[in-house]
Amino acid sequence: MKRILFISSSRIGDAVLTTGLLDHLIRTYPDARITVATGPVAEGVFARMPNRERTLLMHKARFGRHWLTLWAETVTTAWDLVVDIRASALSYVLVTRRRAVMRKSQGHKIVQLARLLRLDPPPMPVNWTDDADRSLAASLLQDGAPIIALAPTANWTGKVWPAESFIALTHRLRETLLPGARIAIFAGPGAQEAALAAPVLAAFSDAIDLTGRLDLPQAASCLARCALFIGNDSGLMHLSAASGCPTLGLFGPTPSAEYGPAGRCAAPVVSPTPRMQDLTVEAVLAAARQLLG
Repeated sequence: MKRILFISSSRIGDAVLTTGLLDHLIRTYPDARITVATGPVAEGVFARMPNRERTLLMHKARFGRHWLTLWAETVTTAWDLVVDIRASALSYVLVTRRRAVMRKSQGHKIVQLARLLRLDPPPMPVNWTDDADRSLAASLLQDGAPIIALAPTANWTGKVWPAESFIALTHRLRETLLPGARIAIFAGPGAQEAALAAPVLAAFSDAIDLTGRLDLPQAASCLARCALFIGNDSGLMHLSAASGCPTLGLFGPTPSAEYGPAGRCAAPVVSPTPRMQDLTVEAVLAAARQLLG
C-alpha cells in the first residue's frame, strides 16, 4: 500500500486548484493512502476526499514553527511519494521514494501544477461531496426556476466588484438571459463577508441567503445546482468552476491568466484597469451571454 504526502495550499481557492492533481493520484493509485497538509481555512476542500488517511492542519506560527510541527508529524513515515505545492524545505528532509516539488513557472496555476507530474493536459479541479451535502443542497435550492449564484465578497476589498454593479447585472440577467431566475447569495463566515454581501441581499427580497451558512462541501453541492455563478476572484469562484456550474470570475488587480476559474464551463471577466469599479455591467453581461450561449 502506497503512502502519499500532499502538501497543499492554506487558502481555499489555491487548495481547490490542487484537487485535479490529487484526483489524478487517486485514480492512478486507487489503493494509496493519502495524507494532506493544509491550513485550517481550506480543510473542508479535502474533507470528503477518497483515500484520505488524515489531514494535517498547519496553524501558522512565528518564525515558521508550523513547518517544524509538520515535520514532527511526518518524519516517522516512509513515504512513497511527497508532493509539495508549497516548495518547502520539508519535502527534502523526509524519507520518500519520490518527491515532486513545485517550481514557479508560467501559465495558469493548474498548468504549473500539472508540470509537477508531467501531465498534459492538466487535470481539472474537482469537488468531493457526499449524499448528506447533496441532500442539504436539494432542500435549500429546490428544483424549479434557474438559480443565479452571486458571490459579492472576497478576502480583500480590492478584489470586490461594487454591490450596485452586482445588483444592476442581476436585474439585466433576469430580464434577458435567465427570465424568472431565482437568486442565491453565497459568502463565507465572519463579519466582513456579511457586510460585503448585505447590500446585495437587501436589493433582492426573494434571494436565498446562504451567507455564512455552509461548509465547503455543502457550498460546492449548492453551486452544482445553479445555472450561473458570478463572483469575485475568491475560493467560492474556484468551488463553482470545479462543480461544473457555468462560472464567471470577476478580475481586476489579480492575474486572471494564472488564477482564472478552471472548469468545464468557466471564464474570467477582466477589468480594463486594476480597479474593479472600472469593470462594466455591459462587459459582464456580454460574457454571461457568451458563456451560456
